[in-house]
Amino acid sequence: MGPFREGQGIATVSEHGAADQWLGLLLAGAAVLAYLAGLPRLWRRGSAWPLSRLVWWVGGWLCVAVALAGPLAQRAHHDFVAHMATHVLVGMAAPLLLVSAAPVTLLLRVLPAARARPVARARSSPLVAVLTHPLTATLLSVGGLWALYRTGLHAATHADPWWRLVVTAHVLAAGYLFTYAVLGGPDPSPHRAPAAWRAGMSIAAIAAHNVLAKLLYAEPPPGVPTDQAQQAGQLMYYGGAPVELALVVLVCRTWPALSVSLGRGRKPPGRA
Repeated sequence: MGPFREGQGIATVSEHGAADQWLGLLLAGAAVLAYLAGLPRLWRRGSAWPLSRLVWWVGGWLCVAVALAGPLAQRAHHDFVAHMATHVLVGMAAPLLLVSAAPVTLLLRVLPAARARPVARARSSPLVAVLTHPLTATLLSVGGLWALYRTGLHAATHADPWWRLVVTAHVLAAGYLFTYAVLGGPDPSPHRAPAAWRAGMSIAAIAAHNVLAKLLYAEPPPGVPTDQAQQAGQLMYYGGAPVELALVVLVCRTWPALSVSLGRGRKPPGRA
């Protein structure tokens, strides 16, 4: 694979990239429409739904759409800095927004009871318990990024646009799982880990993410020009900071609630 330089991959994008871009846009549009379709059913029942959650959902998928199609997506094929901007959008901003929209809660409220029960059972399954554990989710999210940028996987995404779409889907899904695992909500979480686990894994993930950003600055991936790698590393480090800060604040907000619930369940001293 030759250097990751200006102009590389443009022919590939023009010949094959349009298909994966349109597929990404269709998936994002379908997700937004599905969410919107559920709201009238709630309103007909007289149930309220926070407008902010709709805003988070639309905003999350807008981040995905911008990263997959349009000027930024086109430039990301031959500019590592633009590529890193799409990573911040898809792997960090979008998951936080989508998790905050509580899509599973909306689904369970909209579906008839007979159809909601299988969803509830799947949510409580051992597989979901493993995937949504903070340790597993952290390994999937951070480990995937390290594999992407410290192996030849990143270069492979420019040889095959479909492979790029698969990697993008993994980054989004892993980011969603990680965000849900460390926040423990707002969707119901039958396997919610203790607050200490969630806080510890969020700190570990942020540290690993920032170490990777510094490594990109010091040791560019194969074929990436040094100047682009350094700018991308800075973008990864500083551009991701607002999302990381928001995540930490939201994780910390669960601690007072936990303390209150424990206090209510504790028996007063001296009573049987």
